[in-house]
Amino acid sequence: MTRTVFPISLNTFREAIRDRILYNLVVFALLVIASAILLKDLTDGQEGRTIVNIGLTAMLFFGVFIAIFVGVGLVSKEIEKRTVFSIFSKPVRRSEFIIGKYLGLCLTLALNVAVMGIGLTLALLFVGSTDLAANIWPAIFLIFLELMVMTGVAMVFSTFSSPSLSALLSFLVFVIGHLSSSLRDLGATLGSEVSKAVFDAIYFILPNLSLFTFRTEAAAGLTPSPEMLGYAALYALLYIVVLLGIAVMIFQKRNFK
Repeated sequence: MTRTVFPISLNTFREAIRDRILYNLVVFALLVIASAILLKDLTDGQEGRTIVNIGLTAMLFFGVFIAIFVGVGLVSKEIEKRTVFSIFSKPVRRSEFIIGKYLGLCLTLALNVAVMGIGLTLALLFVGSTDLAANIWPAIFLIFLELMVMTGVAMVFSTFSSPSLSALLSFLVFVIGHLSSSLRDLGATLGSEVSKAVFDAIYFILPNLSLFTFRTEAAAGLTPSPEMLGYAALYALLYIVVLLGIAVMIFQKRNFK
């Protein structure tokens, strides 16, 4: 399996790197981080916190844009260009194709997150916040886990829907995923069994992305506990396996004729 998955992953990584949108997003994110340095005289000694808040938020949102808008095109591009016929004429399984595409985009995201993380670290060192510079990487790791989950979500929608609709649905999952805990609490206070059941279903079915949120705490100089990191990593891994399983099952049934 690795003989086919690895070449597909590497080819996907190369294609994504050649996509100009990735460079634009990374440059823009680094500009956002750099602009935070210019706020040094306006933050009353809190420039480190400001840089971490802006930098991690920029990293998350631009990473999500990459995961969604590149992720939804991974499958559709191959179908539109009719290259799937040449791919599947070789000894390549559809499951290997999906997994290879997913891993290739995750590798691209890892590179982009690393670049933005290094830029954020350099910005903190520039303003003298050495403690924050050393403590932000666990929060960056949590962001990367969230991006991996969102890539899986985008892959699922891309196997049966158009790129525009897939992007919209993926973005809705991202928004709701950050609000699922609040929505569940709201359903419990409304007093309606129907609303409670609906919000509970949303909470358990959609990814709980609030598990990967640690931006505010990181800006305060805190680091997540090993238990939190381990639980978040396990949750992400299990959810990704389920998402890829769904994507493979849907893609197996697609007819390209």
